[in-house]
Amino acid sequence: MDTLISQNQAENEQVLRQLFDACFDITFRSIHPPGGPSILIIYIAGLVDTDKLNNELFRPDSSEWCGLFTTAHISSVAPSSETRYIQEVCNLLLQGQTAVFIEGRSSCILLDLKSKDGRSIDEPTFEQSIRGPRESFTERIEVNSSLIRKRIQSTRLKLESVKIGSLSKTSVIIVYVEGIVQENVLSQVKERVNRIRTDAILDSGYIEEMIEDVSFTPFPQIQLTERPDIVAANILEGKVALLTDGSPNALIVPMTFWSTFQSADDYYERFIFASLMRWTRLILFSVSLYLPSLFVAITTFHSQLMPTNFLFSITTAREGVPFPSVIEALLMEFMFEALREAGIRLPKATGSAVSIVGALVIGQAAVQAGIVSAPMVIVVSMTGIASFAIPRYNMSIAFRILRFPMLLLSGMFGLYGVAMGTIGLLAHMARLEPFGVPYLSPVSPLRPRQLSDVFIRAPRTHTSRIRYGLSVFRRKNSNEGEL
Repeated sequence: MDTLISQNQAENEQVLRQLFDACFDITFRSIHPPGGPSILIIYIAGLVDTDKLNNELFRPDSSEWCGLFTTAHISSVAPSSETRYIQEVCNLLLQGQTAVFIEGRSSCILLDLKSKDGRSIDEPTFEQSIRGPRESFTERIEVNSSLIRKRIQSTRLKLESVKIGSLSKTSVIIVYVEGIVQENVLSQVKERVNRIRTDAILDSGYIEEMIEDVSFTPFPQIQLTERPDIVAANILEGKVALLTDGSPNALIVPMTFWSTFQSADDYYERFIFASLMRWTRLILFSVSLYLPSLFVAITTFHSQLMPTNFLFSITTAREGVPFPSVIEALLMEFMFEALREAGIRLPKATGSAVSIVGALVIGQAAVQAGIVSAPMVIVVSMTGIASFAIPRYNMSIAFRILRFPMLLLSGMFGLYGVAMGTIGLLAHMARLEPFGVPYLSPVSPLRPRQLSDVFIRAPRTHTSRIRYGLSVFRRKNSNEGEL
């Protein structure tokens, strides 16, 4: 049972000092104004706006001290609330509020004087676009929710807040548009979020792993984005978004395989260019997954498929190489991944330079030393470049993982191994149904009316509804009116 606040200010201070024992950042400030009751102000340094606190509250020479916390003056200081329980005071102190105890009162006034410090709204880092908004989410959940509210100014936009983590008590907001959201998806999201039992949530990645349907799969089942315009457009299509306090990334559910190839620019450029770029990404996806495997399979088992001159050129380049093609490809792929990881972990000023110089030096030296062939260096380089063209970073990681088993299958069975790997991937993806939506929808099962935003981006008309991402849901009402 929660402890009630006492009218004796010293007792309240003693209880709170015991609860916050060994916490150097908790601040207790007592003030004894002339002609008025003593006042105890408690806050956590770093979580409150100390400038506003000092300017508005700590004025012992003011004639307003006697009635400062009893009348309308408190509303001009900050939004306030009142409680009679010590545990609630502790919870709100940890959230950045300021507790005010007045001698003789059995309740505590809590002022919302949270610090506004934090990273400003910058341009997106991973989802840059040539045309379109230049705003990205920050680590403050209030700012992130306002960025979405600014784009959808409707009472039908709902933002439900829940607390997750017995120690961190992280705020998570479930965002959807009432009347458009698919109810079964929304109910599943709420159930899975409320089912989470953990000590702390430090980033949205914790939630993603805890609510996804299948853990043992390389394919992401929840879309990750740092752009508020992408979130706004997807929830207008019936999806659900999750915002996590402290994380600059939002989660969008459900995700389908075909949304991998949709970029922000597709919906801000004219449909002809957007459709061409989408086909380019589809081709580059095939290159990133299959090019090394096909090269190994053809050079090892099916050399008759190559033109004679090309076969002679490959054979000449491979003279003196001590490894078979599959080992050569695995070595080069491993080195490429090592250089990419080193470029990410190094400081920004030197990371890109080290990765580029390392690739050139190692590749050239390996060819001259006869460890690998020049055609293999070209194949691995083209594969790496193609993987960078995939708009969704978490999906590009899946293709990087799958490249290695595909290489092993091609090295053991040739093109038959590539075919077996492809069939296995398709069968695996066909079984995935994140939040009840088939992963390959609307291609499998086939829904012809929804194919206008898969392989192409169909043109808009003056009556077109919002279309951003894959429309896997049927509208509840054909005439919904204004939002």
